[in-house]
Amino acid sequence: MTPTASSAADRRKRQRLGKIASLLQKVMPSPAMELNHRSPWELLVATILSAQCTDERVNRVTPALFNRYPTAADLAKARISDVEQLIRSTGFFKHKAKNIIACSQTLTERFHGEVPPSMDELVTLPGVGRKTANVLLGHAFEKPAIVVDTHVKRVANRLGLTTSDNPDTIETDLQQLLPPSQWTSVSQRLLLHGRYLCTARAPQCNRCPIHIHCPWKEKGAR
Repeated sequence: MTPTASSAADRRKRQRLGKIASLLQKVMPSPAMELNHRSPWELLVATILSAQCTDERVNRVTPALFNRYPTAADLAKARISDVEQLIRSTGFFKHKAKNIIACSQTLTERFHGEVPPSMDELVTLPGVGRKTANVLLGHAFEKPAIVVDTHVKRVANRLGLTTSDNPDTIETDLQQLLPPSQWTSVSQRLLLHGRYLCTARAPQCNRCPIHIHCPWKEKGAR
């Protein structure tokens, strides 16, 4: 593809995503973060716990966890066996307990117990990759951030917004199609759309508000 043709294709893709974003905004005017939290630290811990687990399940676990360990300094001193017991139902609890304790220790030792508001600092924390960091940037610090989870990955590919399976590449692809002011809101709407309608199995194409703009060859008839 020549540079001119590539530029034209990107322009059409950008315009199509603009229409998709507008339609999703109508059905989801306030795309809520579904992990309950009262502070950046609580959101950080909840996001780490949400790996391979539903937000609903995490929300059942975190009240008791934060009641027992209300600050990063408290969790930093916790016995791992106690934390494992509290978070067992989220799955992979041994690994997660290790990460949230180590993360809390690092926050306490290096950041005075406060969650840092930058990507470069966030990804130095144990258990924190770009996805978790972007959750914090977008939803705790109101900075432009695109969260690429399994739902965004699936929806972005079905909509032809990317051809990659790599979350970092998908993040970059979406960044190039959206103004920074829309990164957080649009990616959250894509996430929720994938969670509730454009599911991995049996997507509800008959209820899809962006059906007309979807080029996915396997989509159902409307």
